[in-house]
Amino acid sequence: MALEVTQVLLNAQSADGSVRKHAEDSLKQFQEQNAAGFLLSLAHELANNEKPPESRKLAGLVLKNSLDAKDSVRKAELSQAWISLNDDVKSQIKAALLATLSSSVIDARHTSSQVIAKVSAIELPQGQWPELIPSLLGNMGGTAVENASHLKQATLETLGYVCEEVSSNVFAQDQVNAILTAVVQGMNTSETNSDIRLAATQALCNALVFAESNFENSMERDYIMRVVCEATLSPDQRVRQAAFECLVSISSIYYEKLAPYMQDIFSITSKAVREDEEPVALQAIEFWSSICDEELEIQEECGSEFTGDSEVQYFKFIKQALPALVPLLLETLTKQEEDQDQEEDAWNLAMAGGTCLGLVARTVGDDIVPLVVPYVQDNIAKPDWRCREAATYAFGSILEGPSVEQLTPLVNHALTFMLNAMKDENNQVKDTTAWTLGRIFEFLHGPNIVVPVITSNNLPQILSVLLEKLSDAPNVAEKVCGAIYLLAQGYEETGGAPCPLSPFLQNIIQALLVTTERDDAGDSRLRASAYETLNEIVRCSTEDTASIVVQLVPVVMQKLSTTLEMQVKSADDKEKQTEVQALLCGVLQVIIQKLGSSESTKNAILQYADQIMAIFLHVFACRSATVHEEAMLAIGALAYVTGPNFAKYMQEFFQYLQMGLQNFEEYQVCAITVGVVGDLCRALDDKILPFCDGIMAQLLQNLSSNQLHRSVKPPIFSCFGDIALAIGEQFARYLPMAMPMLQGASELSAQAVGQDEEQVDYYNQLRIGILEAYSGIFQGFKSKRPDLMAHYGLHILQFLESIYADVYRDEAVTKAAAGVLGDLADTLGSSAASLLKNSTFYKGFLEECQKSDDQSLKETADWALATINRLLST
Repeated sequence: MALEVTQVLLNAQSADGSVRKHAEDSLKQFQEQNAAGFLLSLAHELANNEKPPESRKLAGLVLKNSLDAKDSVRKAELSQAWISLNDDVKSQIKAALLATLSSSVIDARHTSSQVIAKVSAIELPQGQWPELIPSLLGNMGGTAVENASHLKQATLETLGYVCEEVSSNVFAQDQVNAILTAVVQGMNTSETNSDIRLAATQALCNALVFAESNFENSMERDYIMRVVCEATLSPDQRVRQAAFECLVSISSIYYEKLAPYMQDIFSITSKAVREDEEPVALQAIEFWSSICDEELEIQEECGSEFTGDSEVQYFKFIKQALPALVPLLLETLTKQEEDQDQEEDAWNLAMAGGTCLGLVARTVGDDIVPLVVPYVQDNIAKPDWRCREAATYAFGSILEGPSVEQLTPLVNHALTFMLNAMKDENNQVKDTTAWTLGRIFEFLHGPNIVVPVITSNNLPQILSVLLEKLSDAPNVAEKVCGAIYLLAQGYEETGGAPCPLSPFLQNIIQALLVTTERDDAGDSRLRASAYETLNEIVRCSTEDTASIVVQLVPVVMQKLSTTLEMQVKSADDKEKQTEVQALLCGVLQVIIQKLGSSESTKNAILQYADQIMAIFLHVFACRSATVHEEAMLAIGALAYVTGPNFAKYMQEFFQYLQMGLQNFEEYQVCAITVGVVGDLCRALDDKILPFCDGIMAQLLQNLSSNQLHRSVKPPIFSCFGDIALAIGEQFARYLPMAMPMLQGASELSAQAVGQDEEQVDYYNQLRIGILEAYSGIFQGFKSKRPDLMAHYGLHILQFLESIYADVYRDEAVTKAAAGVLGDLADTLGSSAASLLKNSTFYKGFLEECQKSDDQSLKETADWALATINRLLST
C-alpha cells in the first residue's frame, strides 16, 4: 500500500514555484485517491533512516496536519477519517512512529513525537491504543538500546506532547504516577544529559495538570518541588528556563499548595532576575506575575467578603513578599534595550519588570505606593536617561490598583513635571511619559472622579503639549494619540452639557488629520492610532460642536475618494490602500452614528447620504475583505439613520450584500453582513420584501454549509427573526425551509455538552440565535396570521424545557427563553393554552427568573408569567 514519496516531498520544498506546485498537487491527488496509502507512505518515509532528513521532516508535518486542524469542524472530520481507517493500516503507522523515536536524526524524532501525540488525542479518549504509555515508559528503562539517549529524550518529549493533547481524565492514576516518575527521574541532577533533562522538564510542565492527587500528597509534592527547584540551578540555560516555566505553571494550577516553598522560590527567582541570562530571568519574573494573576482572581471571586474561613485559600503571597519584591522589580527597570521603543514586539527584562509591578499594584493597592514613590523621586531627574525612563515607567505602572485618594495628590504634583518631560531629549523617556499621561487620563479622569486631576485650568496646557508632540517620532506620536484618546474618553458622559474639549475640537481634529498624512504614519501603528483617536473625539463631541463634525464628512469622503485613485504598484501599496480605506470607512461610521443619534443633527448627515452611499459602493468594488467589513458596518449605520429612504440604494447595493453573505473564507465579513441584514430589516420594514427571496436562499445555504465557520450560524438564526418582524405574515413562504433548520439546531443545542467551555459557549450562542428567531417570527405573525406557528408550538415548548433543564445556560439564554415563553402564549392564544396546561416546567422556570438580580430578566419573566396566567384564566 505504501508508495515511494521521497522525491515528491523534496520537490514540494523546491525553490522553483512550478516544481513545488506540481509536487503539492501530486500529494493532494494521492491523498484524495488513497488516504490510507498516503498516510502509510508518509509514516514509512518518516521512519526510514536512509531517507533525507528534509523529506522525513515534511512527511511528518504532512502526517500531523492530516490528523489535526485549528478549525473545530475540520478537526472533527480529520479525527473521524483516522478512526475510519483500517486497523491494520493504523497499527503499521503507529509502529513506524514509535520506531522513529530512536532515530539519530533530531527532526525526525521531534516530528514523530508530535504525530504520536495527535494520534493519541484521537485514540486514547476512545479507549484505543492502550499499549502506548507502557511502550513509551519501556523506552526509559534499558541502556543497551542503540541511541539510548536519543530514545529517552524523544520519549520524554512525546510524553510531554501527549499530556498536552489529552484531557486529564484520560489516564488512570497508576498511569499518571508512572508518567510522573519517568519524567521526574529524567529531571534529576543525576541525569547528566542536558537534552534528556530539558525534555523531562518540558514534559513535566505539560503533565502538571494530571498531578492533582500527587500534589495532595505532601511527600510526593515535596519531591516534585525539590526536583523543579534544583532544575532552576542547572548549568544548561535551556533547562533553567524550562524549570522556571514549570514553576509558573505550578503557581497557576496549585497556588494553594505553594506556602511551604515560597521562601525558597523567592530566593531562586530573585537570584535568577539579578544574575541569570535574560530568557531565564524573564520566566522568574513571570512566576510573580502569575501569582498576582491568581490573587487578583481570588479577590474578584470573593470581593470584600473574603474571610479567614472562606473555602477559597488566599495566602496574600504578594503582600508578604512586597518589601523585597518591589525593590527587585524596580532594579529591572533600568535594564532597557536601546531603541526598544522602535520595536512593536519588544519584550525584555525592564518591560517584564514594569508589567509585573503593575500587577503587584493591582494586587496590593495602596501598600505599593510608599515603596515606589521614593524610587520615582530619586530617579526622575537624573542625568542618565535610563533612570528617568525607569522612574516614569514605575510611576505609570502603579496608577491602577491604589485608591484615587492615594494617587490624586501624587498625580497633581507630578502632572506639570510629566508635561515638561514630553520635551525630554531622549525618545524612550518621551514615549514612556506619553504612555504614563495616558494612564493618568484612564484611571484618574472621568465622570466618577470626585476631585478631578484634569481641570479647566490645566486642560489648555495638556492639549497644547500633546498636540505639539503629535509631530514627534512615530512611536512617541502613537502614544500621544493614545493619551488624547483616553483624555477624550473621560468626557464621553457629560450629561448633555457641552464637552470641555469643545473649544479645542477644531484644533484637535486638524492635528490628527495632519498626523494621518505623515510619510511615516505607517510606523508604530501611528496612522491607525490617529484615526481611532479621531473617532473617539467625534464620539465625545456634543451638540455645540456638531457643525465641526459635519465639516469633517466631506473631508473624509475626499480622502476616501483619493484612495480609490491611488497608484497601486506593489503589495505594500495595496496594503496601505486597504488600511487607509478601512480606517476612513470606520471614521464615517462613527460620524454617521454620532450625528444620526440626535434629531437636531440627523439632517446634517442625511444631506450627504447619497454621496456617502456612492463612495461606499466604489469601495466595495475594491474587493478587499477588511474594507468590505468596515464599509458594511458603516452602511448598517447609514441604514439606521436614513430609515425607509434607504430603499433607493438597495437595487445597487444588493449585489455587494450577497457577496458578503457568500464570503465563507473571510467569515468575519459574512458575520458582519448578516448583522447588516438585520439593520436593513429594522430600517426598511416591509420595503426589504423584494430582496428577501435572495437573502433567505443565501442564509439557508449558509446554514447547510460545512465550509462556513460555525460562529456565523447563530446570528443567521437571529436574522430570521429580524426578517420576520420586518415582513410579517409574508415570512410564511419561508417557514417550510426555516423551521426544519431551527428545529435541527434546537435539538443539536439540547445535547449534553459536559464542561467543555468552548462548546458550552457556542451552544449558548446558538440558543440565543434560535430564540431570537422564534421571538421575531411569533411577533411578525401575531397581528394577522398567529395560526401559522401553532403546528410548531409543542416542539418550541420542548426546546424551552430542555433549556430550563440545562445547568450550563447563561443569563442571556435564560432571558431570551423567558421572552419566547411569553411570545408563545401571546401569539398562539388558545392553542398555546392547551400546551401550557400540560406543561409543568414553565412556572418554576419563570419564578426562578423573577428571583434574579438582573432587573431586565425579572421584568421579562413578570411579563411572560402575567401573559400566560391571563391566557390560562380565560
